[in-house]
Amino acid sequence: MTAAPLNQTVRTVLLDIEGTTTPLNFVYNVLFPYVRSHAMQFLAKHRSSPEVLADIAALHQEYMVDLRGGLDPPTLGPDTQDAEIEPLVTYVEWLIERDRKSTGLKSLQGKIWEEGYKNGELQSQIFDDVPRAFKRWRKQGRKICIFSSGSVLAQKLLFAHTQTGDLTPHIHAYFDTTTGAKSDLASYLKIASLLEQAESDIAFISDVTTELDAGRSAGLATLLCRRPGNRPQPEKTHGLIQSFDEVFP
Repeated sequence: MTAAPLNQTVRTVLLDIEGTTTPLNFVYNVLFPYVRSHAMQFLAKHRSSPEVLADIAALHQEYMVDLRGGLDPPTLGPDTQDAEIEPLVTYVEWLIERDRKSTGLKSLQGKIWEEGYKNGELQSQIFDDVPRAFKRWRKQGRKICIFSSGSVLAQKLLFAHTQTGDLTPHIHAYFDTTTGAKSDLASYLKIASLLEQAESDIAFISDVTTELDAGRSAGLATLLCRRPGNRPQPEKTHGLIQSFDEVFP
């Protein structure tokens, strides 16, 4: 299926990140391994900060849910500032292996990546068509928003440190797991409400059809983005694009 032209009345382009603006390989082969190799050092240095303690508390809550659910997570020690770091790191790695869309995990990951971007160890990757699309859409008067399972901090860091420079001036708003799950219709209704826009005024672009199904059920226009390295998806009835050059050219 090819993409049908979007209605020109669309005022906001809502974008996924992984497999849409950014290659999956960067997320799974660069960002996630960076967390694995730096989590111990980061927690040893920062675990007394209120923000990191809040992430640790959230991870402990999730651990209890996993335990009650019979998922056999690795044993996690007490939720205190003096607790051993190694069991926490093991649990973090366990969540990463399962690609868990966990608010606590995503928040902690964002803080670890922040250090990596600041010290120059990380530079984010985006597809070549992204910067020119951002410029074009803004010139057309459209808003650009991001909806990703990564924390808002992680999203801002990624777009601020691309190979073509800082793209955050183009972005109007960011949404993460605190808004809701990407496969939940209610998340898209909430985003439309927060943007004070009709659902039909928003076009959502993602590489995952279950997310697009939820967005379309909420009344959003949808496009399935097929990029090199993306996982195969059932095309269903979503318009198909391979480049942002095809969207509001």
